Amino acid sequence: MWTIMFLAAFALLLMVAVAVTLAIRARNMQIWLGSYFRRRPPRVTDKPVHVMFCFVDHFEPAWGKVDLATQRARVDRWCLDYRKLADAHRDADGRPPQHTFFYPEEEYLEEHLKKLASLCADGYGEIEIHLHHDNDTPENFTATIDRFNKLLHERHNALPRDPQTGQLRFGFIHGNWCLDNSRADGRWCGINNELILLRELGCYADFTLPSAPSETQTRMINAIYYATDDPVKPKSHDTGELVRVGGKASGDLLIVQGPLGLNWRNRRFGIVPRIENADVRHACPPTPDRVDAWIDIGVHVEGRPEWVFVKIHTHGTQERDMDTLLGDAADRMHRHLEQNYNDGKRYVLHYVTAREVYNIIKAAEAGLTGNPHDYRDYELPRPGVRVATEVQTA
Repeated sequence: MWTIMFLAAFALLLMVAVAVTLAIRARNMQIWLGSYFRRRPPRVTDKPVHVMFCFVDHFEPAWGKVDLATQRARVDRWCLDYRKLADAHRDADGRPPQHTFFYPEEEYLEEHLKKLASLCADGYGEIEIHLHHDNDTPENFTATIDRFNKLLHERHNALPRDPQTGQLRFGFIHGNWCLDNSRADGRWCGINNELILLRELGCYADFTLPSAPSETQTRMINAIYYATDDPVKPKSHDTGELVRVGGKASGDLLIVQGPLGLNWRNRRFGIVPRIENADVRHACPPTPDRVDAWIDIGVHVEGRPEWVFVKIHTHGTQERDMDTLLGDAADRMHRHLEQNYNDGKRYVLHYVTAREVYNIIKAAEAGLTGNPHDYRDYELPRPGVRVATEVQTA
């Protein structure tokens, strides 16, 4: 009797273990689960925690190969409804929510960028670079990004110039998550030295990650780090050197990750927790418990745990998601942030763009303390600000 019961229990446990293993493999969770369970976010108790909240958007008006009228409707809705949403909210510095539009080079239309540039000029965000490519070459990639850099800057007043070198600088998100040729089959990129090329072209940081459940997800998670490119191998950003107070830039490219973990309140088949990958859309709205989880993960520069960076992402032009991103769900997200993470004692809230995230990271690395609001333009000025080198060469 006892033997039969033992064997039945063992068989059940074995079936559960197999099911869990298959579920993990199906979602590529084996890549990063070890890092997730080993990591222990620091706790800050003796000073307020400053929360840098950054919303990045893979903004693709032509998604689904729609006609021009549909593209226009998508962009127009953002330019109208985002103003209404943002105007109802403010952070500790009096700033409205900031939206960083990573616009795809291959979808460029002047009229769309003019509208977004106007929205950003009114103080609602900034424009950066997004790119989908496949079977590319270093030469074509370099020419494409260089051309798009100049186009965005000269025609739409986007992208800052480096005050030291005069070079145009930009933040980057890789289409299909495939930074540095990180798919096993080599699709949707084709370049193994992409990190080096981005650095040479003026990229100040990559904001692609997290990409889970894609196989392109890195082993290193919930981190701000420098990745060094191996020009003959893909996915060189799989690991890197953490940015730390008192350190200095190393490697080829700064990687700024958003929060990645497990949602223990929402489980597949009641067993396996779902992936929390900071993606916001209709199917995964920004609920208060998700906001709490993002902040609790505590992405930060090593040695400055009281400055927490929350980078979430979306694909903002898909109709099924726009009600979530521009309506009540987003309004509740911001109200939750402002009511629970902006009391000035335990938490201070800052709405930031991707460029401002970079600047505040560099200020932390340099050992600066206090209010990160003071460092929004620490290294790279706001787009449209003319630097000395630009004046001299104009």
